[in-house]
Amino acid sequence: MVAKRNSAPLVISMGDPAGIGPEVILKAVARLRARGDAVPLAVIGDLEVMRATAHRLGNVPSPTAWTPDVSLIPIRRGLGVFSPGETSAGLTSPGHPTIEGARAAYRYIVEGAKLALRGRACALVTGPINKQLLNRAGHRVPGHSELLARISHTQLWRMMFAGGDLRLALVTVHIGLARVARALTRARVFKTIALLALHLRTEMGISQPRIAVLGFNPHAGEGGLFGDEEIRVIKPAINQAVKCGVDAYGPLAPDTAFVRLHGRFDFDAAVAMYHDQGLIALKTLEFDRAVNITIGLPFVRTSPDHGTAYDIAGRGVANPSSMVAAIDYAWGAALRRGSRLRKAA
Repeated sequence: MVAKRNSAPLVISMGDPAGIGPEVILKAVARLRARGDAVPLAVIGDLEVMRATAHRLGNVPSPTAWTPDVSLIPIRRGLGVFSPGETSAGLTSPGHPTIEGARAAYRYIVEGAKLALRGRACALVTGPINKQLLNRAGHRVPGHSELLARISHTQLWRMMFAGGDLRLALVTVHIGLARVARALTRARVFKTIALLALHLRTEMGISQPRIAVLGFNPHAGEGGLFGDEEIRVIKPAINQAVKCGVDAYGPLAPDTAFVRLHGRFDFDAAVAMYHDQGLIALKTLEFDRAVNITIGLPFVRTSPDHGTAYDIAGRGVANPSSMVAAIDYAWGAALRRGSRLRKAA
């Protein structure tokens, strides 16, 4: 990946200071540099935490103070870090999360989103946070996607996940399983299919994406025997998408939807009705390289598909592969989005 000289940086929010975010960021950047990639990168986080992590790891880029008004060219060999608000150094240590650290992680997300909204960042990659601590710190949000949608005043968005082979979007996200059936509507399923198709075309360069849509009930309802959501909601939504020019099909029986005939999937991406229906398959197949994407935002946002992993934080054993994949995906999507916007202008 080669960056244009005047391109805005790809910004990474550090995540919880006590988690593995700082470690996987530094390892990922080291891997990208070893690959010869020239993506302009910067971190929104705590400079002292990043420096302490780099000191423990060794053989990673040196974190350097940076502000969004300064060119990244002089710090290409290091890694620019912008520290908004009070420092979290001394308030937490690897594997020992605190409320103060959660508040700091919240600031990093907000600042990264603001930079992306102002065009000062070409994309935002978010490091892992602890949702429970975030709520205890007074920030009542289920996760990154909901927070970023609120900051950007985005009404229609969905969570998407991508690995090397499997891509999927979710109709419902962070709600209890008992509430899913009530949350499924024809409009909600249709909008998920349409938003996923738009993302695949404009930010992944797939001109005519083929989208598989899962059913909700066992055996996709078995003609209404095990439930009628497929008949009332899902099939009408698929038909509506097809009328709008989307190559969508289903509903598929969820237990066989991810079987790979001839070694590959028969679709470019899938739509799952609820969180675990899609993510059990994705994390089984793609755990080390899965990427979380929020589609529908006015800027590109991705994250590694893993949590804070406090149990291994500070030990130097965290795998950066998902962070590398998140950066790769965000950079490619940002380049395609930028090209599309320039052509439209």
